[in-house]
Amino acid sequence: MEKLVVDSKLAAILDSLSEGINIIDTNGNIVFGNKAYCKFLGLSREELIGKKLKDIRPNAKLPDIVARGEKLLHVERNENGQTYFVNLYPIYSDGKVIGGVSTVTFINEAFNFKKQIEQLEKKMEKRLIRINKANSARYTFDSITTVSPQMIELKNMARQVAETDMTVLLQSETGTGKELFANAIHNASLRKNEVFIAINCANFKAELLDSELFGYVEGAFTGAKKGGKMGLFEAAHKGTLFLDEISEMDITLQSKLLRALQEKRIRPVGGVEDIPVDVRIICASNANLEEYIEKGKFRPDLYYRLNICTIKIPPLRERIEDIEVIAQEQLKHISQKLKRQITIDRATMEVLKKYHWPGNVRELINVLEFSSFKAQNGVITVDCLPELKDNITNIDETHKTLPERVREFEKREILKEIQKYGNSTEAKKRAAKNLGISLASLYNKLSN
Repeated sequence: MEKLVVDSKLAAILDSLSEGINIIDTNGNIVFGNKAYCKFLGLSREELIGKKLKDIRPNAKLPDIVARGEKLLHVERNENGQTYFVNLYPIYSDGKVIGGVSTVTFINEAFNFKKQIEQLEKKMEKRLIRINKANSARYTFDSITTVSPQMIELKNMARQVAETDMTVLLQSETGTGKELFANAIHNASLRKNEVFIAINCANFKAELLDSELFGYVEGAFTGAKKGGKMGLFEAAHKGTLFLDEISEMDITLQSKLLRALQEKRIRPVGGVEDIPVDVRIICASNANLEEYIEKGKFRPDLYYRLNICTIKIPPLRERIEDIEVIAQEQLKHISQKLKRQITIDRATMEVLKKYHWPGNVRELINVLEFSSFKAQNGVITVDCLPELKDNITNIDETHKTLPERVREFEKREILKEIQKYGNSTEAKKRAAKNLGISLASLYNKLSN
């Protein structure tokens, strides 16, 4: 019969394992025990090899496994206060049993190892988030182009706030540059070398936003990732978390956010332990939060907690002097992207200054990008503009009758609501409801 032999290379491999390894021949004699197994028994290898396993461990089942030729798995044992599991296997060669091997897994070591792995995974996850998100705040206050006195004053105020650690609420219409301000505040703060993470609250349902912000533990819900998931609060530790469209956060989740802001601790979904976090919060909203409070859609206590420092960014139509400097700055970027010089003539610039800009700076940039493709010889003229040239306001305003001015005002207000809610039929229904008119009236006023 083939003799079982464990050479020095195999012994070195088995000695590197934390599990105990014991090998016997068909006579029940111990052929090999690795370091972990010897430590488990409190014997040296020399004291083991050649001995009958039954003489050392009378209740050992490995000789029976060799005799039957069938493996036995997950045998739980408890000895001297130590719990361990044993797997027992027959060793076959050319179809014949030539011995047996048992592996001993020590539950404390396995549990500690699992915890170490989980902790390592969380550290790696956090590190990856930091690598991906660090310096993601790309803009500074120099990125905010303006000559408007009120905007210059606003930038100076934001710079002063940036040096503190207070919560900031940015309120303005869509497209005015709220995220630009959030970036700039972070980059001018003491947290500038830490992460900046932005999330749009309107993009997630309540349950998903809960797990995104606060993370979850393993088994918190069906489909939960093994080992759980780190939330953005924890990932943004020591840095800044920008919550865009905070008005659209589910009101039940608002209470959890309020607790996180007050206690500076979060609790993952399904968890029982709090995690301390040090995060600066910057929020943004293009909705009127005070109206939301009246409608029961926003918690007043959260609003007062966020309203420590409110920065209201004026719409572009209230700072007409900025239109030209922003346009010229954007044309430089467009020229670099298209690899050809793009300019705009004076008449077209005057047209841009007379437009209402419901989409604000974002709409201006889109118009310039669109027009640059139609610009012959690299010069944007009035003919290059999209349909906005047919909706210019304030042209010969003094020669218009009161009904004409009222119609234009109504159209501007309707377009502002559509810009806020969207262009679908359902969105227009919401816009009409918010304006207190029917959908038919909305369409009628737009067509006038």
